[in-house]
Amino acid sequence: MIGVVEERLGRVTMYRLLTLGLTALAVCALVLSLTGRLFVEPLPILVSAVVAVAVSVASAWGLAAAFRTRPHTESAVITGLILLFLFWPALEARSLGTLALAALLANASKYLLAWRGRHVLNPAAAGALLAGLTGWDATTWWVADRWLLVPVLLLTLVVVVRTRRYALVGTFVVVAVLAVTLRQVVEGAAVTDALSTAFVSYPILFLGGVMLTEPLTLPPRRWQQLVEAGVVGALLAVSYHVGPLYSTPEAALVVGNLLAFAWGQRGAVRLTLTRQTRLTPRTVELAFRADRPVRYVPGQYVELTVPHPRPDARGSRRVFSVSSAPAAGELTVALTVPERASTFKRALVALPVGSRVRATGLGGDFVLPADPTRPLLLVAGGIGITPFAAQLAAAAAAGERRDVVLLYSVSDHADLAYADAARAAGARVLVLSPTPELDGLPDGWRHLGERRLSADVLTEAVPDLDQRDAYVSGPPAMVDDTRALLRRAGVRRVRTDAFSGY
Repeated sequence: MIGVVEERLGRVTMYRLLTLGLTALAVCALVLSLTGRLFVEPLPILVSAVVAVAVSVASAWGLAAAFRTRPHTESAVITGLILLFLFWPALEARSLGTLALAALLANASKYLLAWRGRHVLNPAAAGALLAGLTGWDATTWWVADRWLLVPVLLLTLVVVVRTRRYALVGTFVVVAVLAVTLRQVVEGAAVTDALSTAFVSYPILFLGGVMLTEPLTLPPRRWQQLVEAGVVGALLAVSYHVGPLYSTPEAALVVGNLLAFAWGQRGAVRLTLTRQTRLTPRTVELAFRADRPVRYVPGQYVELTVPHPRPDARGSRRVFSVSSAPAAGELTVALTVPERASTFKRALVALPVGSRVRATGLGGDFVLPADPTRPLLLVAGGIGITPFAAQLAAAAAAGERRDVVLLYSVSDHADLAYADAARAAGARVLVLSPTPELDGLPDGWRHLGERRLSADVLTEAVPDLDQRDAYVSGPPAMVDDTRALLRRAGVRRVRTDAFSGY
């Protein structure tokens, strides 16, 4: 069920999802204000929303023109909507001026507080923190209200399911709630009252679900992300005052962003397209040369930005698993191109050789164990073969002879790709496909038939299944079903890498 929801949410970009979610949250706040549930007046909410979004969009366009780049209007709208919930809505010129300044500084931070084309800090947090240093007005995070708790929770759940940041947000929420509760108890509050205060009076869900999950300010590895979540959650409960700087949620997030920056691939990477290769009738591989060395581990992903006219709801930035080994001297990605492809896919495959694109993120934890003696089961659904292609190619290049069984599920034998990587690594390949005949299978590959994968079929084909570490890559629904099947079959260690259709 969750896999189906993830797949449907994946048809909409995170920008569009956050725009719709934050707009819905603003409408909820307005309705609650009109009914007298909130202590905020309706007119100040409306005026503050207009000022925050208008200044954010206008400054984004102005700064983009100054830096000779394309503005990202939807990102600016999201920044404005977030800031709406951070500063108390009011009609006084000073309050509106502070809100406008925060929006301007937030967009400026994307260019001025950046490293090699990649912003370091969450823009809304940076804008709020810098505006607060002026002393004109301070953030109140009025989104932390008992009447907004359920709408914020729903928005957080949507973001978490869409991004699969369960561990990140869960760690942050647990640490933040425990830290705030402990502080309240030490100060004399009852435990139940302290817990209530943590959820109702602190913006834990909003900060964790909407702001901490921003991908550009997250470190590349899962354990690093969990450390950042714990640090930000703990700082949320710490009280301090250093000159004009006070302990605020935005300050806690900025500290986490700086920690993430220290760990991550610092800055965007410029890539030059060197070739396009048709792997299968529906799959294209694109090879790029990077302007500077790119650090990644086989199995990780790269985020590509391809600006193009009139992008559809799926946007101009997408994530791909890298399909080449780090030692290959080039970075490759592969994608299927259906008849009704997104505007992004059409723009990407239409790029001529020599075109320049930007990689804005490298990371992920879908990596093989360091011990090459541990037997592996790799399960790929369609284009989910790409991270395994990189891992198998890297193992072959390093001279490692891992015990690998690759279970490859496709809709047709013609869709099979990266046979050379599997052969070079010495992997045993099992194919699950509705194609009835065996013609077209590479030598040594075994066809498991047209049947749906089951525990019986799997245990028969891989008798030592329970001794293997399993890795599953493919569409969310397929990944969730396969993970459950592997658990039933006795596999104890299962790692997953799901991607949404686009």
